[in-house]
Amino acid sequence: MPKFEVVPILELVRETPTTMTYRFRGDFGGQPGQFLMVWIPRYDELPMALSYLGAVKGITVHDYGDATHAFAAFSAGDRIGIRGPYGNAFRLEGEKVLAVGGGSGMASMIAAIEAFAQQGAQVVTAAGAKTAAELLFVERANASGEVHIATDDGSRGFAGFVPALAEKLVDREKFDQILTCGPERMMKAVVDLAKAHTIPIQASLERYMKCGIGICDACSLDDRLVCMDGPIFTAEQLDGFEEFGKFRRDKSGRRIPA
Repeated sequence: MPKFEVVPILELVRETPTTMTYRFRGDFGGQPGQFLMVWIPRYDELPMALSYLGAVKGITVHDYGDATHAFAAFSAGDRIGIRGPYGNAFRLEGEKVLAVGGGSGMASMIAAIEAFAQQGAQVVTAAGAKTAAELLFVERANASGEVHIATDDGSRGFAGFVPALAEKLVDREKFDQILTCGPERMMKAVVDLAKAHTIPIQASLERYMKCGIGICDACSLDDRLVCMDGPIFTAEQLDGFEEFGKFRRDKSGRRIPA
């Protein structure tokens, strides 16, 4: 059952030059893949994935706009509002799983990567970023299984985009399931790869959200709402969406190229 709480930040951890994790105690559940609506006092309320579960939870935030830039200046002891959790969760199915993450998309998948490993699945992670300094949660993924890295500039691991690295892994070995989160064009390439190899896939979509409860329609994807119908979608669901990987919505709701 979603809850609203105002909680103090217990700890801040700088993950990359542009990404920060905020830890806090929250009296609610939460499953891998679900998200919270986080109120940044005096600025805005934004959707954020649960990157840590358990008694002390966490959200990991990429500094990309005015509100998140202001949030980056918060300190331990500052208070934030949280409501949720919302959305569906990753289904923990399969004995061998490939997780493909791009940039801050790893924040949405890391709890699922750890949950798969805890139930005995073999997890292979392909983590991508623009540059080595922006790689996120590689150490946590490595503690849960095998990790392969791609950087756009070739500063670490495979030189190129992470879907190309994922294709090499899929050609090399058999997977029961693929998870993915990252820029939508990246996910579209991974979904197409999974379909070509008839591997079930779960993609965690990120869209602009205002309410998180299906009222504002800001996160619409064709005739679905990411906050209510997602954020996790299968290839079969995504097949019916004209906008996936092609269009997104701006703050006014106008459809613009992805």
